[in-house]
Amino acid sequence: MHVDAEIELFVQNNTPISSKNWDSFVKNSDNGTMFHEQVFLSYHEEGRFKDNSLYFTRNNNLFAVFPAIEIIKNGKKILHSHGGASYGGFVYPKQLNIRDAFLLVEQLIEYAKKNNFDAIQLTLPPLIYSQHISNYIDFALIKHEFVYLKREISSVVDFSFENEQTLLKQFRPEARTAINKSIKSGIIIKECDNFSEYYEILKKNLLMRHGVQPTHTLEELLLLKKKYPKEIRLWGAFLDNTLIAGVCNFSANQKVVLAFYISHDEHYQEYRAVNQLFYEIMKQYKYEGFSFLDFGIFTVNMEPNWGLGRFKENFGSRGIFRDTFYKELT
Repeated sequence: MHVDAEIELFVQNNTPISSKNWDSFVKNSDNGTMFHEQVFLSYHEEGRFKDNSLYFTRNNNLFAVFPAIEIIKNGKKILHSHGGASYGGFVYPKQLNIRDAFLLVEQLIEYAKKNNFDAIQLTLPPLIYSQHISNYIDFALIKHEFVYLKREISSVVDFSFENEQTLLKQFRPEARTAINKSIKSGIIIKECDNFSEYYEILKKNLLMRHGVQPTHTLEELLLLKKKYPKEIRLWGAFLDNTLIAGVCNFSANQKVVLAFYISHDEHYQEYRAVNQLFYEIMKQYKYEGFSFLDFGIFTVNMEPNWGLGRFKENFGSRGIFRDTFYKELT
């Protein structure tokens, strides 16, 4: 299919635009998140990723961006969604139409072939992150013979509830009982800066439950907090002055807040503080104008963690796709 010359593609490394212009475009786009921003991606130490980010212009104006890296996997050179981000793919303007989606995908494939890539892989943000719900990009990818490499399930809570009572009705009975117990026990929920205490609880939790370390070191988390002081927020549950549970939230864009890290001290499990934490968090972010809470995925390579799925469903969450697309070029 002919590639329309009115959309031009540039490699950020070769013909760079400023981080300020890139990030301003993302913030004002239809579907961009903090994970697409240069400020976020720059927290990684230099040399960790081989950056291959792209941008597209129309009539000399920025039209789309595509954060990406080059990786070698199983001997193949792959143009890959940025490895330092939860989501990738095209960030596009609110007026994107079906023809634009096809042109962007065609340009991407042409660029990858010209630069001897063997494959393209990208993970799209779930649909709730878009200001205008659209599957144009997905459709264009499928029409150009991309396949679903995997379709993970992310748990999402809709903030369309009218008040505290209707929010509680979304919760399962056991969650409502746990919230009442936590409140009666005197647990206080508040935003805080107790990152060191919280991180120690987080490390113990992840090691005990999953045998892994947090994605970020404490130093990286504090660096991100410094870069995004309003968007990255720690909410704590306190018994007297002791932090017993916490949730670190990332306001990914103006619609969606992502619960990035959830943790509690096992010694205080009886207080069921995490339930009250999410009850208060949901009310607060609803008040601030957000539309959804994204709990993140409870599948890994499409294998469900049933217990984690049930935990998230206790708060009225439902599953939506987080899709990863792949195309062989050789």
